[in-house]
Amino acid sequence: MAEATRDGEWQRTACILCECNCGIEVQLDDRHFARIRGDRGHPMSAGYTCNKALRLDHYQNGPDRITTPLRRRDDGTFEAIDWDTAIREVAARLSAVREQHGGEAIFYFGGGGQGNHLGGGYAGATLRALGARYRSNALAQEKTGEIWVQGRLMGAGVRGDFEHAEVALFIGKNPWQSHGLVRARHTLRAIAKDPARTLIVIDPRRTETAELADIHLPVKPGTDAWLLSALVAVLVQEDLIARQWLAAHANGVEEIVAAFAAVPVAEYCAIAGVPEALVRETARRIAAASSVAVAEDLGIQMNRHSTLSSYVEKLIWILSGNFAKRGAQNAFSSLVKLASAGRDDAAPARVSPVVGARIISSLVPCNVIPDEILTDHPKRYRAMIVESGNPAHSLADSQRMREALRALETLVVIDVAMTETARLAHYVLPAPSQYEKAEATFFNFEFPRNAFHLRRPILPAPDGPLPEPEIHARLVEALGALTEADLAPLREALTRGRAAFAEAFFAATAANPRLSPIVPVVLYRTLGPTLPAGCASAAVLWGAAHLFAMQNPASVRRAGFGGDGPEAGEQLFEAILNSPTAVVFSVDDYEDSWERVRTPEHRFHLVIPELLEELAQLATERPSNANPEFPFVLSAGERRAYTANTIFRDPTWRKQDMAGALRMSPTDAARLGVADGGRARVTTKRGSADVIVEVSDTMQPGHVSLPNGLGVDYPLDGGPRARAGVAPNELTASEDRDWLAGTPWHKHVAARIEAIG
Repeated sequence: MAEATRDGEWQRTACILCECNCGIEVQLDDRHFARIRGDRGHPMSAGYTCNKALRLDHYQNGPDRITTPLRRRDDGTFEAIDWDTAIREVAARLSAVREQHGGEAIFYFGGGGQGNHLGGGYAGATLRALGARYRSNALAQEKTGEIWVQGRLMGAGVRGDFEHAEVALFIGKNPWQSHGLVRARHTLRAIAKDPARTLIVIDPRRTETAELADIHLPVKPGTDAWLLSALVAVLVQEDLIARQWLAAHANGVEEIVAAFAAVPVAEYCAIAGVPEALVRETARRIAAASSVAVAEDLGIQMNRHSTLSSYVEKLIWILSGNFAKRGAQNAFSSLVKLASAGRDDAAPARVSPVVGARIISSLVPCNVIPDEILTDHPKRYRAMIVESGNPAHSLADSQRMREALRALETLVVIDVAMTETARLAHYVLPAPSQYEKAEATFFNFEFPRNAFHLRRPILPAPDGPLPEPEIHARLVEALGALTEADLAPLREALTRGRAAFAEAFFAATAANPRLSPIVPVVLYRTLGPTLPAGCASAAVLWGAAHLFAMQNPASVRRAGFGGDGPEAGEQLFEAILNSPTAVVFSVDDYEDSWERVRTPEHRFHLVIPELLEELAQLATERPSNANPEFPFVLSAGERRAYTANTIFRDPTWRKQDMAGALRMSPTDAARLGVADGGRARVTTKRGSADVIVEVSDTMQPGHVSLPNGLGVDYPLDGGPRARAGVAPNELTASEDRDWLAGTPWHKHVAARIEAIG
């Protein structure tokens, strides 16, 4: 560790602000990130980084770190306690809930942010030791509709090969700011500059990506389902679909053709506010291309008809035959799966205990969490563990969420900072920052080369915090689920090498049913201490590497890890453990995508009855944005040049727009009598906020937006806490959500705007 913390030397690590986790190098100066640059040796980002990564010192040296366990007093203040007391009391309180109401009354939220997933790999052991069944995280307010659709269509997740695509289509996505693809800005520029390639953007706003686009379809807010349906209808009605390819690879083609043959294209284009000629031009360009890559994002995933829109989006590239080939959509492999896209149509849907909301990929919809607590239902959630999450700020309807958190019998927060949620907790357990411990992201979605980066600590943690795996190990032991007698034979086997350990480990977990549910902690307590200094948390990756190598032998072999049986898995684990940067763990052929389609005969199953029924209902539904009380559509949570996730709590990291202005069209500004830089009040059915206005010709009349990442409290020097900007979820309502997946309508919030002095 001494070498890793030497000032002035460049330390290799990664950015933690979006799913790409670009490799960076950091030069330290007395625990500060004095200089940051892209890591040219990183196999995916290759030196690329955006402006946001260069401000990471504001995270590492944030003003509200927690360095000791805290316990809430009766008067609402906190007192410092030691770790033994904290673990003993937390285990006792959670055990009491379990004994009285069952483990299913204990709810878990979180498990990691954009780059903080190792701890979540151990949380499952604590939950299983408690008998807890229900959990959620940020994916459940963004991606579960798309995950469910992918599961029903093909049972696999897909990724667009934008680097090689002839046509790149982005729907409700602005990768110039949100990224989501490797070296996003370089890739976008390359597509835009090539006359043989076409960049298409569907977005209400003329975003930075739309500015580069060859075709921009400026859809009216909330009408994406009509526009996308019209686009597919053109493919069908002009017979532009890949019929021969579909005959070989898809079931249900004729039923889909019949459904979209009935779509009135001109009428739907008028509803969406996009010229019919432009929609037809777009469909014809897609059909004529040798390859099409598509990405959707929060613009449709947090909007009306979100799950339907995800379905129709996928029909665009399936009907045009853009799968399992260069420049198209491909099914990726993951070292550790964050979500399951398995097919569940043959089994009854699992639902939440009170509301009966559909649980997708084991995640309860975020918008129903308060309803699962604020009730007298006997199966309500009574205790909650929040890890690396901030639901009091980040989930819809913050007022109601805070009420629900206060109603819990026990709330335990594991985090690095005193967040809005932590200030409501009964116990706060401090963790090191992401640069003071071994960490990793499980967002590994690339194709055909996929990489995993185990980040070593580049700074020692201050006295007090414990890594999340250590916290979970202590809780599991305090709950009586693991004893030294369980571990002694495995530790002895390790003295004879990992091969002997593997044999003893599998024998022990097979013979002792108590150990299987807590395998991550077993690995942490046995294998963990034998790993390089600071990397004990990586023990859980040993099993992941072996499992991946067994399931994907050809992909692992192409990545350079050979041998028979467990040898490839051991080589892969060693490479991940010892590399200072990301390791390419999988190299695929495009045809490998078909093997990951988990349906009979590896065919697409195009018919999803629930969504075809919703599609038919569009014919009689008319989107209404003309509520006289709330005539504007507010997009709550736009990504901008200086917004990121809320681990940046100090607003001084922003070089511009520190207050997070409300963007508004010149037409609306003139009508309301508000100037650029003037002030206005935004009101929704949930609340009001005073904002600074940015007049922007990128906005449509009637459409306004607020950025994400603002409105968190932060401590001033020696004084009271302050807040910069608006917390978007003070304005959103938990009941406004997709009927199927429960995802929120954050991009379509009815609002009223008034100019103020």
